[in-house]
Amino acid sequence: MKKPELLVPAGNLDKLKIGLQYGADAFYLGLPTFSMRSGGQNFTEEELMKGVKLIRAAGKTLYITINIFPRGLKVEAFKHHIEFLRDEVKPDAIILADPGVLEIVREVYPEVEVHISVQANVLNWRGVKFWQKQGVTRVILPRELMMKEIQVIHEKVPDMELEFFVHGAICVAYSGRCLISAYMTGRDANQGQCAHSCRWKYRLEEEKRPGEYMPIEEDEHGTHIMNSRDMCLLPYLKELMDAGICSFKIEGRNKTEHYLASVTKAYRKAIDDMAEGRDFDESLMDEVKKTANRGFIPGFLKGFPGEGNIYYEKNAPISTHKFIGIVREILDGGMYRVEIRNRLEKGEEIEIMTPSDQFLMKIEEMFDMENEPVDTVHGGAGDKVLKLKEGLPVGAILRVQVSE
Repeated sequence: MKKPELLVPAGNLDKLKIGLQYGADAFYLGLPTFSMRSGGQNFTEEELMKGVKLIRAAGKTLYITINIFPRGLKVEAFKHHIEFLRDEVKPDAIILADPGVLEIVREVYPEVEVHISVQANVLNWRGVKFWQKQGVTRVILPRELMMKEIQVIHEKVPDMELEFFVHGAICVAYSGRCLISAYMTGRDANQGQCAHSCRWKYRLEEEKRPGEYMPIEEDEHGTHIMNSRDMCLLPYLKELMDAGICSFKIEGRNKTEHYLASVTKAYRKAIDDMAEGRDFDESLMDEVKKTANRGFIPGFLKGFPGEGNIYYEKNAPISTHKFIGIVREILDGGMYRVEIRNRLEKGEEIEIMTPSDQFLMKIEEMFDMENEPVDTVHGGAGDKVLKLKEGLPVGAILRVQVSE
């Protein structure tokens, strides 16, 4: 088997550039009206075309997501969008979940390859075989599958490409097909508008005692009873490849540039080490823990999740490091324009990560954009000028270790 593909999310044009820089092989992205991410930071048609050019220039692979389950009023809009993809974008494949959308694709854009989304919930080899008969070339398997089940699917349908999520958030609902958000907020997760209601803190109220709340406790920490820990399959990539997975997929179109750079770099190294016959580098687990997470588990891969798989303590993510900023422009004399994301003080020690390097240094000089020296900078206060090591690229990530 050839080296598996590293497939990463591109939530917007800036994140696409980060993914290219830190080692991705392929990208999945889409316009908010038609895909499972409809937040504010997303692609316009113009930005999408810029991203297409960047991906093509780098010789990488592009998958376009149109994987929501559209209501009837959206059917005609889907047709026009698929025509746009055919005439302008020309993706390597389209990711979809709805059989009706597949029929539209076959009518409008019959030559394009189709991948079946994880949203379609294909749990067994007969389901994979069914989609193969429809001309589908790849199935994205649900996170709920275990290693043995993946092996059986590959044994029964060996000529079908199989893709699997290896890193990121796990939804409390089956394969992400959630009704809680729509019921509580009117934001339908199956239309890409999830409000993440499962991460909220809940209290129990008895009907005849209004205002008298009783805690819902699993242990002494509290009540986040649906707050699943995140998936990390870094140690299992060789097993997954041997089981038939050809594409390792990272979740997180709404995550930060720090998340995308760190996780992409870690999985890039793990895949390359595996291809060269080197042992798994355990330090990569420490690297991904530097990003915001809820604690890592292997999901369903080694069996049904049980005790310890819910993060009861709080909704806010944990991490060993705090994302400080990202280099946006190289100036003269080791000076850089940095987009600041969190508080930083002069004299603090930071870690700088680039695609090929990682090192610590103290911040000795900081300036505002009028070249006035400052002692402290804050996230949301705009770009600042920092003196750093010479030779850093645009896209270098700055972070600081969080004290215990």
